[in-house]
Amino acid sequence: MLQLITNDNFVSVYHRVLPPSHKGPRVSVASFFANSHDPTEVSSKIYGPIKELISEENPPVYRDIKVAEYMDNRFKTGHDGSSKLEPFKL
Repeated sequence: MLQLITNDNFVSVYHRVLPPSHKGPRVSVASFFANSHDPTEVSSKIYGPIKELISEENPPVYRDIKVAEYMDNRFKTGHDGSSKLEPFKL
């Protein structure tokens, strides 16, 4: 999402980490944060490129999307190594 709201100024890298074989397995912990207790409010929130970063010389790369739309796409495609933002490009 940071890549989307910054209009590709902060581009995500493909994350691929191999654990050192001598130290045992690598453990990752996913953390999710929301500023609302109402899940419908969170999923209906709209994100898009920050308007101050958009200009004639720097047009938007992505369309505005709802969090629910992004999450639906993410769950549908899973961890297949593809960019989760590709479907939202203009």
